[in-house]
Amino acid sequence: MNQYETVFILTPVLSDEQMKEAVKKYEDYLINNGAEIVHREDWGLRKLVYSIQKKTTGFYHLFEFKNDGQLIADLELKLKRDECVLRFLTVKLDKHAIAYNEKKRKAKKDAIKADKEEKEA
Repeated sequence: MNQYETVFILTPVLSDEQMKEAVKKYEDYLINNGAEIVHREDWGLRKLVYSIQKKTTGFYHLFEFKNDGQLIADLELKLKRDECVLRFLTVKLDKHAIAYNEKKRKAKKDAIKADKEEKEA
């Protein structure tokens, strides 16, 4: 089973509720089609480097998941057809990228834990 990472940008005109529904729709699609979600991140509203469809900002989301690869074409077709999605990118992760992502998540958890301990002291 291969590990993939998909980042997509949603249009900024969506309300928080609509944005969360769109993200939930893709998460459910992955789970219902046999993918195992490894990690999920909401990067929030960010400024785009260049305007897309006259938009200068967008809601960024990341899914890291395991699948055999059959699902990727269907997922990308759904993303292309969705008018809420400005851009997306799916990449297959090699063993080095997987190790890097795990190390990055562990460092983030350790930093959060250290902050909590510091605030309690």
